[in-house]
Amino acid sequence: MAVVYQILQILGSLGVFLYGMKLMSEGIQNAAGDKLRNILKGMTKNRYLGIFTGFLITALIQSSSATTVMVVSFVNAGLLTLTESIGVIMGANIGTTVTLWIIAVLGKFNITAVAIALIGISFPFLFSKKEKTKHFAEFLLGFGILFIGLDFLKNSVPDINSNPEILSFVKSFTSLSFPYASILLFVLLGTIMTLIVQSSSAASAITLTLLIQGWIPFELACAMVLGENIGTTVTANIAAAIANVHAKRAARFHFLFNIIGVVWMLIIFKPYTHFIASFLNSDFFQSLANFAGKDNYSIGMAIFHTTFNLINVIILMWFINILAKMVIKMVPTVKDEDEEFHLTYIGSGIMAMPTLSVANAKNELNNFGKLIEKMSGNVYSLFYEKQKDDFKLIEKIKKREELTDKLDEELSQFLSKVAEEELNIETAKEIRQILTISNELERIGDIMYELCKNYERLKRESVQLPDNAKDELKDLVLLTNKAISLMHKNIVSNGKDVPLNEANNLEKEINRKRKEIFTHHFERLEKSIYTPKVGVLYIDFVNRFELIGDHVINIQEAIAGENDFSQI
Repeated sequence: MAVVYQILQILGSLGVFLYGMKLMSEGIQNAAGDKLRNILKGMTKNRYLGIFTGFLITALIQSSSATTVMVVSFVNAGLLTLTESIGVIMGANIGTTVTLWIIAVLGKFNITAVAIALIGISFPFLFSKKEKTKHFAEFLLGFGILFIGLDFLKNSVPDINSNPEILSFVKSFTSLSFPYASILLFVLLGTIMTLIVQSSSAASAITLTLLIQGWIPFELACAMVLGENIGTTVTANIAAAIANVHAKRAARFHFLFNIIGVVWMLIIFKPYTHFIASFLNSDFFQSLANFAGKDNYSIGMAIFHTTFNLINVIILMWFINILAKMVIKMVPTVKDEDEEFHLTYIGSGIMAMPTLSVANAKNELNNFGKLIEKMSGNVYSLFYEKQKDDFKLIEKIKKREELTDKLDEELSQFLSKVAEEELNIETAKEIRQILTISNELERIGDIMYELCKNYERLKRESVQLPDNAKDELKDLVLLTNKAISLMHKNIVSNGKDVPLNEANNLEKEINRKRKEIFTHHFERLEKSIYTPKVGVLYIDFVNRFELIGDHVINIQEAIAGENDFSQI
């Protein structure tokens, strides 16, 4: 029973640590908003800036996994090339070492007192009406909770000297007959632990605790750190599993980069760790840092982690092009797969930052608008341009209509998951706005396909419309297409300087044209120019094009922010 209780204590402590890290990461991401996204897009012009960008963002959000998933998403969206993403991923590996330094350095103080002080400072600001102040307070609160979790973790792991039976068990693994067997075993253990907790920072904290409590020697703690470097690559590879080939390559590079680093480090592992251990025990280090006893090795772990990743970047940054070619061979282009429709911007799953997820959804909405504009051109071609095969074009429009259904469904599912996170007022409003526009676009796609089915019926029954009726309808179609083009342009502009006057004028023209067509339609019926059956089909065309105009103006108003999304 005592063993079960102790295990629960360790799991609970780890839970507090991970919750603190999550709160801290989300707080700084929400406080920064789109700034992190803009940094990532703007500072990747060369490999040095890319590395610095990866380091900076990871150091800020305290999660290399979040950075690499973000990178995979941008590569998937075409915002970063594979080569640009490689620099950011390299920098993220260096940035993730900051966590261990914070824990190692602050760990020598009474960290519970520091944590309580941080929580005390942050607590009043949690009730601030200013979103950024509130999110920064959440960052500090998470920081405090993280250290409380770390302190709990240290206290819940028993001192091995008080448990001689455990000491003999651990020694059986730390002194295997094959020289490198113990090292390789603990590399594997570090990998598995990171896979389980899904955080290299949490895995590092556990390793550090085991080292301080005497469960493992310094050398094997360093071996576990190497394993954690391998385990942390899995998150990005999972995110890329449903992404395009370019995103898969970025994720695979992360794995390849870390594996290469681990391999060369294992070759020089013993002399390298011995050198660090000697440095920790040197008079120079003692006078420099004045750290005592076994706590020296917590600093040693941070030194090992940082120097390993730093040297790995310095060595491999000169081979970026070669590594890129290797990754391309590992993940070759499969034409049939890559030509299939897929969600370009949100195919790699939920991002760690809601504002980034919403920004990606907006970009996906741009593609949706482009698809609708293409469909409007297809419908015009069907009605007014001679085709070799009308039914082939109708089939093309049908397939595109099916894509609009999929886009609307996927966007809804994606944003529903994003909405489960804690959102600020502006982000929540943007989600409702995107869902509204997506639904309207999907309805336009449905109407266009319904128009095609009626056109098909017209052809099948060999019905001919009078030339003047076709010309009037053509004017209406051109007005509708013009409104759709303006709509797509405004979606791309993301609501900035939306010319709503122009949109309203086009809507009025569409309505005026519809009334004019109705007047002439009744005149033709009175003169028996066409039969009531033909007239019904003709007016159905007119009504559907006018209905498209209604949906378009709804979208324009949504983009301009004139809809009250709080009521949706």
